[in-house]
Amino acid sequence: MSEHHDLGRTGSSEEQPHRLISGIPRLDYILKGGFICNGLYALFGPPGSGKTILANQLCFNQIKERGSRCVYLTLLTESHGKLVSHLSSLSFFDLKHVGKELIYLSAYQHLRDNGVEGMLQLIQETARAEEPDILIIDGFESLADLSSSVSERREFIHRLQTLVSMNRCTTLLLSTATAAETRSVEEVMVDGALQLTDTIMGPRAVRELNVLKFRGSDYLRGKHEVEITSDGIQIHPRTEVQFSDPARQATETRSRMEFGVPELDEMLCGGIPSGSSMALLGPPGAGKTALGLSFLCRGAELGQRGMYFGFHESPPRLIEKAESIGLPLKKYVDQGLIEIVWQPPLERFLDSLAEQMLEELRHKFGDRPRLFVDSLEGFRAAVVYRDRLPLFIAALMNQLRTIDVTSLFAEELSLFGGGMEVAPASRELTDGPYSDLGRTVESALWLRYVALRSQFYRLISVMKMRESSYDTAAREFHISSRGVEVDSSYESAEAILSGYAVPRRDGNHHAQSRSNGRSGGGE
Repeated sequence: MSEHHDLGRTGSSEEQPHRLISGIPRLDYILKGGFICNGLYALFGPPGSGKTILANQLCFNQIKERGSRCVYLTLLTESHGKLVSHLSSLSFFDLKHVGKELIYLSAYQHLRDNGVEGMLQLIQETARAEEPDILIIDGFESLADLSSSVSERREFIHRLQTLVSMNRCTTLLLSTATAAETRSVEEVMVDGALQLTDTIMGPRAVRELNVLKFRGSDYLRGKHEVEITSDGIQIHPRTEVQFSDPARQATETRSRMEFGVPELDEMLCGGIPSGSSMALLGPPGAGKTALGLSFLCRGAELGQRGMYFGFHESPPRLIEKAESIGLPLKKYVDQGLIEIVWQPPLERFLDSLAEQMLEELRHKFGDRPRLFVDSLEGFRAAVVYRDRLPLFIAALMNQLRTIDVTSLFAEELSLFGGGMEVAPASRELTDGPYSDLGRTVESALWLRYVALRSQFYRLISVMKMRESSYDTAAREFHISSRGVEVDSSYESAEAILSGYAVPRRDGNHHAQSRSNGRSGGGE
């Protein structure tokens, strides 16, 4: 998403330094424009954290985009044949550039035989002969191990910086050094230091990037999720940091977005205000998905595009469910008016989910799209640091408002609780009746069951609606092959809550009003 942000801001009116755009997804956004050209950078991390992939991906991106020349100097015992074999499965790797624009050199034996001084001489000779735009030195911990003292290592880095500057060559030092070691020598002397980590968090293994230092530029501080795919390294900046300074709210005239359920739209005084968000709060089976799909289908009927972003129902089962309650979801999916984005029950990255959703909405859905997230529990399952969730949700909501998306978020409540208690799976991550969602949405619908004389009744209430009036009364509602139907008055709900509802002979529920004995309507 870097194209949507001001990457070059440093807060200075002076001419900005020339940048080397890495092409690694979102790394340039974190660095506010990419590496500064001709700088010396250290990349630290344990084995398996992605250092070698990141460095090679950088080289191939520069070769393909700018015709750059790169030298990859290894101080490791691993052969180049094995290195190339491991990289060949990644989409960015192209063998035709190896030995031409990208030169691999092994210098471990040279370092052992000639020491640190001899190593520096080799780098100087290579820089003169190959004139690289990018130089990678992989396995820098070997030089640290074979140097006679810390001062010798400092002298090497100092002279390397001079060489890099004279040859106009951007250089990366890759090392498995620990955090304590990085702060003692390399991190202090280089222009920038980036740390990759690979940590076990409960049953999950989590890779992250942390920029420790970056001279001459602002950057996004803190940890950011790292994913290694068949395309190489992908970095997912924290959503609450990406959108910490959202654009001002759009000033266009807002309209009402209907559910297509006449009585519910009447309760909402015409529907949800466009560009706002609503929570659908209720226990399993209460009707949250039915209402969300009705909202999307009504939008499609009016020519408004919508997205179902779900974690539970696969697309075929979702379409089948919609058709069973009279919603022509398949027709609108086939027409391209509704897109079903399903997230299988696998380990997911929290910020990757937000990026996927926002990029699709921004680029493919036009003006005033509709969104239904089913449900917020899918985001909770992806979170690694639990205290992030409130800020994440707030940032996501703000960004949806900024791009004028009208959104519904389903939130699971306890199946057997009578009040608004978050479901047990979510409770440990929350501290309030609405969870983190209720504090950030503009509107909330409460769906609930009421048990009376061995029968279950469904009730719906508008809990809140900012910047708008709304009907505060609860109403009974039904889900059938005709779709979602809400009673036209509060009387049947009042009868249910008062204990005067009785079952009808046809098996449907019928609520009698205590005051006059007549049906409250709705069926």
